[in-house]
Amino acid sequence: MARIDAFLKLGLAQGCSDVHLAVGVPPMLRMNGDLMPIKFRELSENELETYLLEILTNKQKDRLNKGHDLDFSYVGEDSGRFRVNVFRKVTGIGAVFRNIPGDIPTLEQLQVPPILKKFCDYHQGMVLVTGSTGTGKSTTLAAMIDYINESRNLNIISLEDPIEFVHPSKQSQVIQREVGTHVESFAHGVRSAMREDPDVILVGELRDAETISMAMTAAETGHLVLGTLHTTGAVKSIDRIIDALPGELREQTKGFLAMSLKAVVTQVLVKTPDGRGRRAILEILVSNRAIAKLITSDQTHQIPSQLQTGKDLGMQMMDQALLDAIIAKEIDPDDAIRFATEKKKFKRYVTDTGVVPKIEVSDQVKD
Repeated sequence: MARIDAFLKLGLAQGCSDVHLAVGVPPMLRMNGDLMPIKFRELSENELETYLLEILTNKQKDRLNKGHDLDFSYVGEDSGRFRVNVFRKVTGIGAVFRNIPGDIPTLEQLQVPPILKKFCDYHQGMVLVTGSTGTGKSTTLAAMIDYINESRNLNIISLEDPIEFVHPSKQSQVIQREVGTHVESFAHGVRSAMREDPDVILVGELRDAETISMAMTAAETGHLVLGTLHTTGAVKSIDRIIDALPGELREQTKGFLAMSLKAVVTQVLVKTPDGRGRRAILEILVSNRAIAKLITSDQTHQIPSQLQTGKDLGMQMMDQALLDAIIAKEIDPDDAIRFATEKKKFKRYVTDTGVVPKIEVSDQVKD
């Protein structure tokens, strides 16, 4: 057994989401969003490098020695499955191990709005799941893929970097391909997938113009494309796609989004009131004619008003979703206010006044 497994087993036993290893500090665990050191000595560069080299392949060692970061999945003997990033920094080598649960959670277990099932029933178009790093995008997408896998007879091709949740084929056939192992890049993987009779294509990250362009082509030609973006709202997600492609393709991109973008889900993870867990809170955009018109006319800044008035269609703003969850006592208001845009609305619910930003003089005058 690799010596690093001892830290990973401890992390699993404590219920952490991530294990952080870095030179000059003891190993740390991410517990419900907070980083906490374990009782262990500070890791030296030689010690940590020795631990990590035990689990790397020769190819990975060569890439690391050439100055590249590493992204891969690791399965310990008794320590579970992890998504791993290994990197070098000023003080030496470092690594983060993200725990991947063995069982794929259902959409019901994640307690997400029922409309996400409707998104899984689409036959073509693009559905985006967005949010910053560590907000559970991969978990939500895994639950969506599992729902499709159990309810429809389709060919699902998943492109990931690295593969996290492992999907056994159920009603559907699920083909999982890893960037760097099975395909050169996400763009190359999408191009190949379109020749493999897919019904659903999962793109782990729409990280560059070529990948976005290929994903758009797939969505336009009769496939359901699920993808992620590192953005923090529906409007920012739409603007990111438009800005990512060359200027001469701007009108074409807006036309695609107006016709083929089906939904944008943006999520954050907020602590529960007891502090022992976190709950996904979602902002949801469901495309309709009004939103399509705003996209084509360069008025995406007006989309939030459509989210506010589109509750009957399943839409919701992040602030309203946070407030609803606070009122239902599902999340901690002191943590929720960090993710709110209009923080004044949350002041009455907060118990720790230190987390409430100072009200500007102009706001005081208005009051």
